[in-house]
Amino acid sequence: METSGKTLLINYWAEWCKPCREEIPELNAIAAEHDDILVLGVNYDALPAEEIAAQAEKLGIEFPVLADDPATLWQRPRPQVLPSTFVIGPDNRWKATLVGPQTAASLVSALGLDSGTE
Repeated sequence: METSGKTLLINYWAEWCKPCREEIPELNAIAAEHDDILVLGVNYDALPAEEIAAQAEKLGIEFPVLADDPATLWQRPRPQVLPSTFVIGPDNRWKATLVGPQTAASLVSALGLDSGTE
């Protein structure tokens, strides 16, 4: 998976988290519409890979879901609130943590993008 030069949105989710489930279509849309953004999911419950894959399919997650929590790569604590989304810039530096459910519009705004597709 090539990440260089891309903004990363690392989204923490859980099956039992209603706001997490509600924002999945928004994250799918961002992933599909912006080639310069890579959306990655992290299951908050740290389930085995097979269970994560099954839940991701059931919930309609179309972006890659990581088996391991990458928070330590940026010296960040694991989020305490779901959903949470880390924003990592194209320079591979942590930029922000977005707490609470996001919409495609709020993500575009937080990233300083125009609302058109690229």
